[in-house]
Amino acid sequence: MKFLALLSALTFSVATSLAHADTWPSKPIRLVVAAPGGSSLDIIARTIGDKLKSRLGQAIVVDNIPGASGTIATANVARAAPDGHTLLMSYNGPLSSAQFLARLPYDPQKDLAPVILTSSQPNVLAVNPDVPAKNVPELIAYAKANPGKLNYASVGNGSSSHLTMELFKTMAGIDVLHVPYNGAPPAAMATVAGESHMLFGVPSVILPQVRNGKLKAIAVTSANRFPLLPQLPTMSEAGLPKFEALAWNGILAPARTPAGIVSRLNREIDSILKMPDVKARLNNVGLEPAGGSPESFKLLMSSEAQKWSEVIKKTGAKLD
Repeated sequence: MKFLALLSALTFSVATSLAHADTWPSKPIRLVVAAPGGSSLDIIARTIGDKLKSRLGQAIVVDNIPGASGTIATANVARAAPDGHTLLMSYNGPLSSAQFLARLPYDPQKDLAPVILTSSQPNVLAVNPDVPAKNVPELIAYAKANPGKLNYASVGNGSSSHLTMELFKTMAGIDVLHVPYNGAPPAAMATVAGESHMLFGVPSVILPQVRNGKLKAIAVTSANRFPLLPQLPTMSEAGLPKFEALAWNGILAPARTPAGIVSRLNREIDSILKMPDVKARLNNVGLEPAGGSPESFKLLMSSEAQKWSEVIKKTGAKLD
């Protein structure tokens, strides 16, 4: 009898999920972006949104909510109705590491339903042109000759940009002050203006400034050379063995969003990420489309949380 009751409940749950998926979406979908306009996250969100609206028959309204290293936007969606009409475009900071630096109003593992990983790319180590370093060894030597006199910009506390530099500081044995900014564009512009000496940033934000000579790119944080930036050495090649730190982004829904809706979103967005024009647009700004199942995205979030919790303990990284 217990087995029959369990089977009946499971069947009802699946049927309910499919029913929701059949009638969804019934109104415009709000896509909350945990970063400001013009950021790499915003570019991905708008690229996907433009394609998704024709597939779903509803407008995709992009809502940028920067601040508090992405945790404000992430909490906003975690509290939203789980009906598939509110989605989140977020990144690894508020999804895998911020929880180890501060008390959050949400649990990324319990309060959000991963839909799909949208992109994964290395951070680029870039310096202001006035910094007398053309490569990582020269930057380390310069920092050691000027202990406590240099600073670095990050896209916010707990972000990949922040923790990657803390890892670099520990492995290289240098003393550099952290100055957090509200998003990637202002962090990059602060380094261009000389308010900051260096930063780790995603290619989409760093490359335009490198091309016009306002920043110098000296390395990438992937284990192997990044196909879109083959001329740049990895941090490992530059003398820091096993150094790896990726910046990744994804779309999520509130927990308890019907599985049928999550599955439909995953299929549609995965297909969009494979479109040649979408890949070309993202590649043009230094982003490499990802994709995959909700389950693989969930596993990535879990493994990254474990990795960065250990890095935070080891480096003593804290909110500044």
